[in-house]
Amino acid sequence: MRNERPEMNEQRHWFEDIADHVGPAYLRYSFTMGTRQEVDFLVDALELTPGLHVIDVGCGPGRHALELARRDIRVTGLDISKEFVRVGTELAREEGLSDLVEFIRVDARNFDLGATADAAISLCQGAFGLGGYPDPGDPQNLVADESVLSCIRRSIRPGGRVAVSAFSSYFQVKWLEEQDTFDAASAVNHETTELRDAQGRRREGELWTTCYTPRELRMLAERVGLVVDRVASVSPGAYGLEEPNIDSHEFLLLARRVD
Repeated sequence: MRNERPEMNEQRHWFEDIADHVGPAYLRYSFTMGTRQEVDFLVDALELTPGLHVIDVGCGPGRHALELARRDIRVTGLDISKEFVRVGTELAREEGLSDLVEFIRVDARNFDLGATADAAISLCQGAFGLGGYPDPGDPQNLVADESVLSCIRRSIRPGGRVAVSAFSSYFQVKWLEEQDTFDAASAVNHETTELRDAQGRRREGELWTTCYTPRELRMLAERVGLVVDRVASVSPGAYGLEEPNIDSHEFLLLARRVD
């Protein structure tokens, strides 16, 4: 089984230090507890059936990928973190799912699987929204996430469906924590948080998350050639088709490729 693309750019992403420290302890965080409900919803929304092929972009240690594989859906999990790829691969082996799910280290901003997948997901800021701190050379702060969506589009077949979640700008500003800094020009939220590894050891980590409004998600998806079906308000473990509001943590983009 392949675990790393030969063309992987070795320039280190800021998130890799966090993943290296957290490792399998990522799966203990409260926001991961709703995985089954999220996948239940996605199976219906994306019309997934056993035997179909899904790409999980920014898969982390594989919580959604593994849950899909348990339903006999084939999954290719992509993540920039070697540690998360290792953890996902080990979990798949332990569950006897290695024939259904494969984890590959790759940069979500630069991959091409050849328009073979039936659907793609990118959830919980696993890749989309993790471009990093604002880049003076990208005043609209769209290059990284546009690249992720472009790679997703070209890696699914015509008719393939897409689900991408993004943190809500409305929620972030409304509930801004004292230790957070929200940059209004780029919509990047910067926070310093405590991280624990599998042994409970603590370290401080910095996170940069690009937040979105429904309008921005629609415009960016259409810009890369996706047809938007819906943007819904969701929270971890509470995926559904609720109309956009300012009180839910995330927005979920549901779209498809038509050509």
